[in-house]
Amino acid sequence: MMEIDPRALRSAFGTFMTGVTVVTALDENGAPLGFTANSFSSVSLDPPMVLVCVANTSRNYDSLVKARGFAVNVLAENQIDVSNTFARPAEDRFAAVSWHKGPNGAPILADVTAWFDCRMHKTVDAGDHTILIGQVEGFDSTAAPGLGYSRGAYVTPTTAAEAIEPSSNLVVSALIERNGEILLIDDGSGGMALPEQKVKSEGASAALTQLIASTGLQAKPGFVYSVFEDVKRQRQHISFLCQTAEGEPSKGVFVPMAAAAFDDISDPAIMTMLERFAAESRLGNFGIYYGNQNTGEVRQISKES
Repeated sequence: MMEIDPRALRSAFGTFMTGVTVVTALDENGAPLGFTANSFSSVSLDPPMVLVCVANTSRNYDSLVKARGFAVNVLAENQIDVSNTFARPAEDRFAAVSWHKGPNGAPILADVTAWFDCRMHKTVDAGDHTILIGQVEGFDSTAAPGLGYSRGAYVTPTTAAEAIEPSSNLVVSALIERNGEILLIDDGSGGMALPEQKVKSEGASAALTQLIASTGLQAKPGFVYSVFEDVKRQRQHISFLCQTAEGEPSKGVFVPMAAAAFDDISDPAIMTMLERFAAESRLGNFGIYYGNQNTGEVRQISKES
């Protein structure tokens, strides 16, 4: 089995809890089975555990609860077809996808944003569902943005950014996270800030792409994390949560998600947002902030799928 890096695992847990997933396993004959799921959550970091829920009426119920383990595949934003394949009845769902066995033997789908291969730890009866608790024996995650689902429709980072109308007072910032650290840059006045850029006529999506490129990192545009009106500066601010692979930034430094690391941030609203992000990352339960630089509300991201 692979060695589990707790910091990398915490980062993967915290980033992908609200994405669309496909849970996979092998039946008693070694044949692959799987289904699209939304009830995926971290349980423990020491030892590393996750849980998923399976309906007692599922045709794969008996095979799943008797399986030696299962894998959770977090789908990338371009894998809507994979989600639909595993959400609909079919004789052989795996005929339409590429996959391989993970370290613990469960099917790992190709090109997913992240995967967690688990040994079955316990099953728990929960009304009309059964909770499968698995101990993580291997995992991997990438900087590729994940696929979301809300109010009956798929949501991707690209569509979220393109839906934002450009205006003369709109600014986007990139909350770039990697292994429990956040990229901060010099704000020009002795303090630290998130990378940010004014949105011009080409739109928020283009501005975010240009902003990420200016950091020198191979980061991927992520979901909207915070939307607020900066009354003092007379501007609208939208912050996108982004993931990046390894590599050194051309400007700025990665700092740990700890209160002491945020002391040099000059903008109180950004400091408050990062403190919230640090707390939510520990819980794996994210919300989107709406308001101004002083007051607002955090609306939980829907997990309907």
